[in-house]
Amino acid sequence: MSQQDILKYGVKIIIIFLVIPLHEYAHAWAATKLGDNTPTYQGRLTFNPLAHVDPIGAICIFFTGFGWGKPVQVNPLNFKKYRKGMALTAAAGPIMNLLLGLVSIIVYKFLWVSYLANPSDALYWTTLIFYFFTVINVGLAAFNLIPIPPLDGSKILGYFTPPKVDKFFAENQLYITLGFVLLIVSGALDKPLGWVQNGMFWVMDKLTFWAEPLARAIIN
Repeated sequence: MSQQDILKYGVKIIIIFLVIPLHEYAHAWAATKLGDNTPTYQGRLTFNPLAHVDPIGAICIFFTGFGWGKPVQVNPLNFKKYRKGMALTAAAGPIMNLLLGLVSIIVYKFLWVSYLANPSDALYWTTLIFYFFTVINVGLAAFNLIPIPPLDGSKILGYFTPPKVDKFFAENQLYITLGFVLLIVSGALDKPLGWVQNGMFWVMDKLTFWAEPLARAIIN
């Protein structure tokens, strides 16, 4: 196993015990702000990773790069507009990943310019950590936006689809979830998810076009 592979797995452990909890906390925070205190009662409005890590989702992240945390339970009847509340609560998680990815790519660009100016092994590996951190966060955002239960995309989709679609998902959730896990493990979703992930990364790169020139101006 190469040093880069070891680093990738190290970053995935950080993702499991830091990013996933932040993702799930975002769901809990959004639900609470929209009027549902269920996440608070269930101990999900916390940064404690043990409250948010799902074993199967964590294994999928470790071996495939895609996965999920323990779903935050909400009571949509507590929302003023329950379908809108569900969609906004669901969207909070991927938005958190995209924000983390955006911050991370800015740090990465500053570190990369610093490394080019003053090369060192420590700076190289730190730069690589932030690169992988960005890529995995963007990948998690893309993954969670897939409109299949139990992922966030299904709840966002629910805002735009009729109730009979929700009923279909509810009645067949076990089979859909099992089929979805098989697709992940088989690698069948790698290419389409890769396209979406690359598109999101490209957008982030363009949004942070100013980071490298600013870093050069500061360093020089």
